[in-house]
Amino acid sequence: MAIHATATGDGDVTLVFSLGAARSLADPPAAFDDARRWSRHVGIVANETDAVAAFVREYGIDNDYALTKWDKWGTLADVREESAAPRCVFVGTTRADERVATETGYEFLRVDEAAEKAGWELSEPGATGAGDDDPESGRLARVRRAVRDALSRLR
Repeated sequence: MAIHATATGDGDVTLVFSLGAARSLADPPAAFDDARRWSRHVGIVANETDAVAAFVREYGIDNDYALTKWDKWGTLADVREESAAPRCVFVGTTRADERVATETGYEFLRVDEAAEKAGWELSEPGATGAGDDDPESGRLARVRRAVRDALSRLR
C-alpha cells in the first residue's frame, strides 16, 4: 500500500514532492503543514528510500506515502492508483521528475513555481536543481547555510 491508511485533509489534491524539491524548501515542516490544509495527502518520494526516511526524521515531517523498495516510478503509480483525490500533483526539480510525472498521470510543478504559488520560501535562489537521489545534496545545502549564517554573525 503506497498511501498510509489515515488521510490528512479533505482537499482535492494529492501532493507528492521529490526529495530534491523538499530539500529546496527553506522550511520544509512549515511548507508541509501548509500543504496539509488544502491537500488530501502530502509526502515525499525518491528512488533512495533511506534518504527520504532520513529527511522526514530530520525535519519531523509525516510522510503519507509508505516507503517501499519501489523506485519513484512505482511509488508514484501506486499513489496515483490509490488516491481518491481528483488531482495528483508532483513537485520536482528536474526534467526526469517532469517525465515521471507525465508518464504516471500527475500534473507537474517545478518547486520554484509551486513555492511561488503557495507562498513558500526556497532555501536559496536557484535551489531547484538539487538532485533527488543524491543524499549529499541535502547535506551540502545545510553546510552552506551553516557557513553563511556563521559568517554573517562575524560581520
